[in-house]
Amino acid sequence: MTESPISVQLSALPEKPGVYQFYDKVGKIIYIGKAKNLKKRVSSYFTLTHEVAKTRLLVKKIVEIKHLVVPTESDALLLENNLIKKYQPRYNILLKDDKSFPWICIKKERFPRVFLTRRLVKDGSEYFGPYTNKKMVKVLLELLKGLFPLRTCNYDLSYEKIAQEKYKACLEYHLGNCKAPCENLQTETDYNKDIAAIRHILKGNLSVAMKYFKEEMEGFAASEAFEKAQQVKEKLEVLATYQAKSTIVNPKINNVDVFSIVSDATHAYVNFLEVSHGAIIRSHTLEMKKQLEESDPELLQLAVVEIKNRFASISKEALLPFKISLPEGLKPTVPVLGDKLKLVELSQRNAKYYRQDKLSQMRMVDPERHSKRIIAQIQEDLRLSQPPTHIECFDNSNIQGTHPVAACVVFINAKPNKKMYRHFHIKTVEGPDDFASMEEVVYRRYKRLLEEGASLPQLIVIDGGKGQLSSALVALEQLNLRGKIAIVGIAKRLEEIYFPDDPIPLYLDKKSESLKVIQQLRNEAHRFGITFHRNLRSKDAIHSELDDIKGIGEKTATDLLKAFKSVSEIKLASLDALIGVVGPSKAKIIYEYFH
Repeated sequence: MTESPISVQLSALPEKPGVYQFYDKVGKIIYIGKAKNLKKRVSSYFTLTHEVAKTRLLVKKIVEIKHLVVPTESDALLLENNLIKKYQPRYNILLKDDKSFPWICIKKERFPRVFLTRRLVKDGSEYFGPYTNKKMVKVLLELLKGLFPLRTCNYDLSYEKIAQEKYKACLEYHLGNCKAPCENLQTETDYNKDIAAIRHILKGNLSVAMKYFKEEMEGFAASEAFEKAQQVKEKLEVLATYQAKSTIVNPKINNVDVFSIVSDATHAYVNFLEVSHGAIIRSHTLEMKKQLEESDPELLQLAVVEIKNRFASISKEALLPFKISLPEGLKPTVPVLGDKLKLVELSQRNAKYYRQDKLSQMRMVDPERHSKRIIAQIQEDLRLSQPPTHIECFDNSNIQGTHPVAACVVFINAKPNKKMYRHFHIKTVEGPDDFASMEEVVYRRYKRLLEEGASLPQLIVIDGGKGQLSSALVALEQLNLRGKIAIVGIAKRLEEIYFPDDPIPLYLDKKSESLKVIQQLRNEAHRFGITFHRNLRSKDAIHSELDDIKGIGEKTATDLLKAFKSVSEIKLASLDALIGVVGPSKAKIIYEYFH
C-alpha cells in the first residue's frame, strides 16, 4: 500500500525549530505557523481531533506542506510574523501595518523644526512615536512650544543665506515664540541645547530637561536677571506638573514594555504600555480576531513581535502576565509583586476597558455580530459541539403545593423569543414533587416537538441542581434524545453549572457573558412561571367562592369584587347593598347562598 502524499511530507519533516506553510490544491498558502519541533507540531494537525470546525476545514484543504528550518524558536517567531504579513493567509490572524498613527519629527536640518507628521521620510530625521492617542501628541507639542522658543518656518537656514540676510524676523519672534535664528539672533549651539532637552522629554526622561532649566534659572539669578529667572522658573513648574501627571510608577523602572491579554471565544485584545523613567509614554491595544484554536500564550507571543516591530520599540525587558518565548534580546519577566506587577495589572485593566468599549459599540452598531460572539462564547465555556443558537430553559412553580405548573422560555440567538414561550399544567404528579414535575414537562415538550417535526434546541437549561437535571435526562432518554441535545442544570446557591454524569460542577466567572445569558434564561423562566401561577391562584380564589353560585357568571363576580374588594365583604353585605351593584334578582341569589 502506497503512502499518501501528506504522510510522505510529514515523515520528511525535521525535529527542529522552524516555520511551516500549508498550501491548498491551487498552490495558495492558506496557513503559516511556527514550531519548536516542526515534526511534532505539523503532525498534530493530522492526528488530533479538532473541536473547532474551521480547523477541521483547514486540515481537509491541505495538499502540500513546505517548511523553513531556523536556528532558534525566536527566529521562527520573527519569520512567522513577516511571512503572515507578506502573504496574509486565509486561516491566519491578519496583522496589518497601520500607517495612520502620528509621529513627532525632529527634522534633520540646521535649526531643526519639531512637528507632527504621519509620513516617515528616510532623510536622517528623528521620529518619536507612533502615538496611538492624537490628544497626547497635541499635549506634548503644546508643552514643547511653551518651554522652548523654536522656529516654525520652513526656510533654508544655511550659513550662506543667513549671511546674505535673505530673511527677516517674523511675527513669531516679536511674540516671543522664536529667537530668530534666521537673522542670526540665536546661535546654533544655543538652539541645539533646546533640541537636546526636547529629545529627552520625548523619550520620557524629564529629569535632564528639568536640570537644564534649573541651571538656566540659577544663571539668570546670579547675573540678577530676575525677570528672566522667573520666566524659566515658570517653565520648570510646568515641566514638574507634567512629570507628576505622567509618572505613575517608580522612576527607576526605565526602558520597559508591558503586555497583557484579554480574550473571549472570537477575539483577543493585547494591551501594550511603553514605560520610560517611570512614565507611560505610549499605550496601544491590538485587537486580534481568532481564526483557529489559538491559545492566549500563542496570541500574546504573536502580538508582542508585531507591536515591537510596529512601534520600533528598543526596550530590552517585557513585563508579562505569564511566561512565553520571546525573540532574542528581549527578557521576559512575570512580576509577582511591587511596581512591576502594578504595571501589568494596569495594562490588564486597559485591555478589559478596551474590550468593553468595543463590545458596547458592537452591541449598538452590529447586534448580529454581537449575538454570534456571545453564542460562540457559550459554546466554548460549556464545551458544546455546536453553537447554541436555540436555547430552552425550564422552571417549576408550585408555591405552597398548590397549582403545580412549569414554564419553558426560549432564546434564539441569545435573545428572548416570547412567542415561543410555553406554560404547562402538571398533570401526572400529585403534590409538590419538583423532580417528577420536571421529568413530565421535559417529556411533554419534546414529544410534541418531535411529533410536529419542529426544530429542537441545541441547549437545554434546567433551573435546579443534579436532581432536576437527572429527572430531565430520564425524559430525554425515553424520547431517545439523550446525547443529541446538550443539557445543563444551574443551581441557585452558588450559580454552579452541572453536566450529565459529572458530579463536579463548573463555576463560570461571575462577570462571564455566558453565565449572564444562563442567568437571564433562568430568571425569565422563573418570572414567566410565577406569573402564570399567580394568575391561576387569583382565578381560583374567585372561582371557589363566587363562580360556584348557580346563575352568577364571571362578569357579575368581577363587578362584585370591584365594589366590595373581597369575598369576605360580599358575605357581610346587606341585600340592598348587593342590589345596588348587580340588581335585585342576582342580589337575591347571592344573599340567599351566603345566608
